[in-house]
Formats: sequence, C-alpha cells, structure tokens
Amino acid sequence: MRRPGTTHPSGAVALLPDDPDGPWLVPVEDGWELELTASSDPTDRAVPERALAAAMHTTADHGGGTLRLWVRGDDAVADAAATAADMILTRELLQMRRPLPVEEPWRLQVRPFVVGVDEPAWLDVNNRAFAWHPEQGHMTLAQLRAHEDAAWFDPRGFLLHEEAGVLRGFCWTKVHADLDPPIGEIFVIAVDPSVHQRGLGRQLVLAGLAHLHAKGLTIGMLYTESDNQPALRLYRDLGFVVHSTDRAYARQVPAR
Repeated sequence: MRRPGTTHPSGAVALLPDDPDGPWLVPVEDGWELELTASSDPTDRAVPERALAAAMHTTADHGGGTLRLWVRGDDAVADAAATAADMILTRELLQMRRPLPVEEPWRLQVRPFVVGVDEPAWLDVNNRAFAWHPEQGHMTLAQLRAHEDAAWFDPRGFLLHEEAGVLRGFCWTKVHADLDPPIGEIFVIAVDPSVHQRGLGRQLVLAGLAHLHAKGLTIGMLYTESDNQPALRLYRDLGFVVHSTDRAYARQVPAR
C-alpha cells in the first residue's frame, strides 16, 4: 500500500521562518497536515514544539478543523511533542522490507499497464478494494495521471492480472533509485473484492518482487497499516520484517 504523499501542493505554509525548506503545513480535505522527520539532534525539542504551535495557530486562523501530524521513523521527541499537544495517535504505517530474490515459485499471467487504456478499469478495482482506506480508496483520474507523469513511473512495473479480459488484481511497483542501495517498492497491490480468498494477493506480490529483482534490485519494500492483519500475515509469511514505523496523530482545532 502506498505511503501518504509528502509533496507540498498549492496553499502549503512554511511554519518556521528560519527554515523555509520545512516543516510545511499542507491543506487537506478536512483540515491541515504536518510532517516531521527525525532531527539530527534526538534531544532537540524546539523544532517539533515550535512547528506544532505554529500549526495550531495557522489551523485556527484558517477556520479550524483537523490538524494531523505525521511522525516519520524513530522520533521520541516528536511523539512526546504530539502527546503534550493533546494529539491522539490515529494510525501506524509500517515500512516492511525483505531481501531479493524470493525463493518461492509463482505462476500468474500478468501484463504491463497501458497508459491511456487501463485507467478506468484500474480505478474501479482500486477504489472498491480500498474503500476503507483514507488515501487510496478515493483515487481520481487526475491523481492517477499525476502519478503517470512522475519521473519514477514505469508502466512495465505496473502489473495487471486479468481473467477473460476483466481486471482481477494488480501489483504496482516503484523503484527508489535515489537510495543507496536502490530499493524496489510494492507501491500498491490489490485484488478485486469479488475474487478474494483465491491466493491472488500472494501471487501478485511474488510477481512484483520478481519484476523488481529482474531489474537488479536486492531489497524489496512496502508499506502497510499496522492493524491490517490479513496483509501483515501475508507479508510476514513472505519474509518481510518491519523496518520502520510512521505514526499519525490528530486533534480538532477550533476556529479563532
């Protein structure tokens, strides 16, 4: 499952005047979202506390709403700042990794995504499969097109499984070429809800990991919700282990 985006769309606010590169407060549908990454000084409480205070004021000044904070990775200081600000932990997103290749045979007919052809069928399956998910379950054609325009997008790694011409599942992969060593990600994977319990999810993961290994990658990675027990059982059975955890905190901020 894909990780919530970290780009800064129009309307984002740089919270700390002395640090124009971040952190940023980003407008979202029900309020604002802030992301913090671990400081180089793990004892420095100033940045998360100042960022959260500024985010509270900005949210209040813009009519109030939900303020959501994402803490990336191991950052006890940011976690403590969120708790001190009366924010509630609402989500934990696990990054899981395993070495490649996977020594498990798989047999599933897949083909690459065709830009300009496969978007409607993919959106239909994706949005039904992820109807419960806050980001992935309401994908629009415009959002999909934005991914297609990204520098990392490669339709050859966007694998579709069809039966009698009907899309039944997919495994969309992504290569993080900027990391050292490069890492291959299972960006989004889903099976049509009408054909669950047939083992297609496992076969699609294996197809995606085989594709990534064929590109010369030696590490596979994915993100999943910490409370998605069926997915966790599958990924652990395939040899994935938790590498890091991102946490989302939230609180309602009244208008000022």
